[in-house]
Amino acid sequence: MRLGTLVKPLLVATLLAGGMAHAAPSAQQVLAASPIDDIVAQYPAMMSQGIREGMKRSGQVPPMVAETLGHIVSSSFRAEDIERQIIADLDENLSDAQLESVRDWYETPVARKIAEAEIAASAPDSWQEVRAQASALNEKYQGTERARMFDRFDRASRATESAVDASIAVQLGMATAMAALSTDSVHYEQLRQRIEGQRSMLRGMMEQQVYDSYLYTYRHVSDQELGLYLDFLESDAGSAFSRVVTNSIQQAITEPVESVGKQMSRFLSPESPGGQ
Repeated sequence: MRLGTLVKPLLVATLLAGGMAHAAPSAQQVLAASPIDDIVAQYPAMMSQGIREGMKRSGQVPPMVAETLGHIVSSSFRAEDIERQIIADLDENLSDAQLESVRDWYETPVARKIAEAEIAASAPDSWQEVRAQASALNEKYQGTERARMFDRFDRASRATESAVDASIAVQLGMATAMAALSTDSVHYEQLRQRIEGQRSMLRGMMEQQVYDSYLYTYRHVSDQELGLYLDFLESDAGSAFSRVVTNSIQQAITEPVESVGKQMSRFLSPESPGGQ
């Protein structure tokens, strides 16, 4: 038997195996490796809670009505829809090499530790603990490297930007519903422009809340580990991933707001059986 008859099959098998070993992961696989899918799973509950608490604080509707409106919101924002939006946008905007780099980062022990901290802190009921520890954590980290790292973290992760977008979506849903209780005829686009006009003010308010959450979320993460995370977020692949995910979530939570507002308006409308 000629040597070539042995070498060629071995060479082909080696090339195929090498190709399979280095195949780029899909956007869905990258999302599954990251904590984003677990965090997105919390979004319907977070949006619902925001609407419910805002309605109760306004005092313009009975608590039972506020609870019902919260359920309307929860059923209108589907985590599966948000995930599909993210996956489609990652497929469209990230290269195979970028997807592979993101996947490789999230498979490291440091990334897993940070991901667990982010998932735990994203639970809707965790915000009470964030507020409870805010004062002590602010005092503990005042003037430290952890405090100085926040601006870098916020720029790279777009955390405040995302928080402002979510706040605007919640406020827009509330405003659309509350318009049903008013005799003034205000169109959705007018409400949107009015609330968008408050973005700068909201950013100032949200930045402190994001800082409090940052101190709480990464309180068991060392400065060195957090530095590695920031290096990833600032890298070409990490920056692209963060940008696409942020934009996708913004689009996915903003688009249903008008229809949610209309559902709530029908519920609150005086002639509606639910509003009586």
